[in-house]
Amino acid sequence: MHSILITGGAGFIGTHLVKRMVKKYPDYKIVNLDLLTYAGNLENLRDIENAPNYTFEKGDIRDADFLQGLFVKYDFDSVIHLAAESHVDRSISNPMAFIETNIVGTVTLLNAARSHWKDLIGKKFYHISTDEVYGSLGDEGFFTEATPYDPRSPYSASKASSDMLVRAYHHTFEMPIIVSNCSNNYGPYQFPEKLIPLMIHNIKLGKTLPVYGDGLYTRDWLWVEDHAAAIDLIYHEGKIGETYNIGGNNERKNIELVHTLCDIMDELMGKAIGTSRQLITFVKDRPGHDRRYAIDASKLKHELDWEPLVDPETGLRKTAEWYLENQNWLDAVTSGAYQRYYAEHYE
Repeated sequence: MHSILITGGAGFIGTHLVKRMVKKYPDYKIVNLDLLTYAGNLENLRDIENAPNYTFEKGDIRDADFLQGLFVKYDFDSVIHLAAESHVDRSISNPMAFIETNIVGTVTLLNAARSHWKDLIGKKFYHISTDEVYGSLGDEGFFTEATPYDPRSPYSASKASSDMLVRAYHHTFEMPIIVSNCSNNYGPYQFPEKLIPLMIHNIKLGKTLPVYGDGLYTRDWLWVEDHAAAIDLIYHEGKIGETYNIGGNNERKNIELVHTLCDIMDELMGKAIGTSRQLITFVKDRPGHDRRYAIDASKLKHELDWEPLVDPETGLRKTAEWYLENQNWLDAVTSGAYQRYYAEHYE
């Protein structure tokens, strides 16, 4: 049985990828490795937790002995590496956590795979990264796979370092690797520190909607299930040693995105359109805030025939509806209830 280790599989993107792989490939053995920190939540995976081809392992990608034992136990053919600290604001307040997890953790995982894979035929180490490694764009242009790295935050610098280390292992040790860099994901199960779920949560509670600076910072937004489909495709058909950019073709200024969410939420909650916009408050800007990200995903389109399927209006509405329908999930996540439960039961 084909055996795949997915790291960070109880996180936001990992949740959607693990579900997809478990359901779509019953002949694969999917092992989900997650430390279950604040953003990891096994409740997300209730519907597949008893699947015969799925196993969860709690553990730390920085723990070399643990990883070595895991590779021996499951004899992985492949790794899909999503585990990472990912929130820019947290990286500003605590850079070392990002260095330890995103850099040291990635190298420890690479070393475990390299140590176990005596024969590299049929093996694959697929590293998931971000468009933030490319830095900041002006009013025009797009990031391509050839764009030089220019990270501006501790988070993006840690991801840029991990990307380069993965590629270094390919060139130095012939490690069979693939890298992909994605734009901002959104959709169900995202921890509510990120922009879209935070705004939805605050609108529902009638709380202030904090928008950094002038609100004109621009991001490309990718529906998370479109991203999971792209990872699936790249894993199976991507070329070893290559990098693929994954974008949503959905470039929005932050203030425009918040306005759209306000109007969707007003409609869903039966309020007069424009009511929630009154909650918007512009706050002091984040240090080193990148002005604009935009991805050129044409390589993925031309080589593997992938493009996003969910348009932004549909995706934002589906996201808002999910959070409104899953208030218990949101309450438990924001209170830390799930994390305390798993800390007690998985130690």
